[in-house]
Amino acid sequence: MKLKEHTITSFAVLADGLNNPKGLSFSPDGSLYIALSGIGGDGKSVPSPSGQGDLCYGTSGAIAIIENGIVKPVLTGLPSVAFADGTGAAGPHDIKFDAQGKAYVVIGYAANPALRDRALGNTDLGKIITADLSTNTWTSTADIANYELTNNSISSSCEVVSNPLSFYIDADKIVLVDAGTNNVLSGNIDGSDLKVIAAIPNQILTNPIFPGSNSQNFDRGHVPPANTYRQAPPSQIAIQSVPTDIVKGSDGAYYVSEFTGFPFPEGQAKIYRIDADGLTVYADGFTQLIDLAFDTKGNLYALQHMNASGWKGKSEGSLIKIAIDGTRTTLLSGNGLESPAAFTIGPDNAFYIINRGGRPGQGQVIRIENTPVR
Repeated sequence: MKLKEHTITSFAVLADGLNNPKGLSFSPDGSLYIALSGIGGDGKSVPSPSGQGDLCYGTSGAIAIIENGIVKPVLTGLPSVAFADGTGAAGPHDIKFDAQGKAYVVIGYAANPALRDRALGNTDLGKIITADLSTNTWTSTADIANYELTNNSISSSCEVVSNPLSFYIDADKIVLVDAGTNNVLSGNIDGSDLKVIAAIPNQILTNPIFPGSNSQNFDRGHVPPANTYRQAPPSQIAIQSVPTDIVKGSDGAYYVSEFTGFPFPEGQAKIYRIDADGLTVYADGFTQLIDLAFDTKGNLYALQHMNASGWKGKSEGSLIKIAIDGTRTTLLSGNGLESPAAFTIGPDNAFYIINRGGRPGQGQVIRIENTPVR
């Protein structure tokens, strides 16, 4: 890896006060849409796989558009689950548009798919939907959570947890990452021929650093109760990879970002490359990666949700440029960039980022000029 360069930049806030925004995308006509995971509701519940409480169901998920500085909901009543305080939300996670301008939305779940229908009834959690944004209607096209359950594609020693998080439309196909089963899936755009094309491997940590008595419970949905690790931390453990985004490069390969599982080791997150020969590591040395994007020149950009293990209570994130020659440039680190959840590059070549993505009522969309490095 070549030496990092740094540049200082600032950003403008385009939207504020959002409930758990998770994804954003420009439509072919240049409009910016946001996927809002919502705050769950007062309906039935399913247990969180973290063991830290129940996720309550509601229909507070939504898709919104930013028009003239105003956030306008265009698709409402979408399913959402969250803890009672609105944290740990899963719901609309990502939105993308095909070449004809048709909208597709992935709905997360973050729980055991075997409990979904039995506990919550008929819901689109854990599915891909197609949406008509002009009529506030949608149709489910692929049931990711049920596929993962039926195929038991996670290790048999683990509880099956499905959480579709992000996807990419590749002509007439959709490729998707499931942050629960740690799989990359592919299927036709109509939802048929769904299959796993790669399984992101677990990591083996030696002498892992665990949270101490003053640690921050920053994410009850993914952090186990303290009594499960504070008594006698093992010297070596296997942790899940937790893939968070997938994009396609000009070389025809897919690139996948890794968040890493608990205890979220610093400097251990990777970017994987998937081609006809299989899965390889493209770049490493990151912490809690959450999103990726290529620009038109072939440079890859990676978004760090946090620069330190989340339980340290430091919410600063980073946007990092990885040039074709491998040079890394930190475009923005901290300075108001707090637990970012996703980003995209706009038609104006600027960066549009979801800031404070996991904070109900505090989420933002910010815009950063893509300034040359000095």
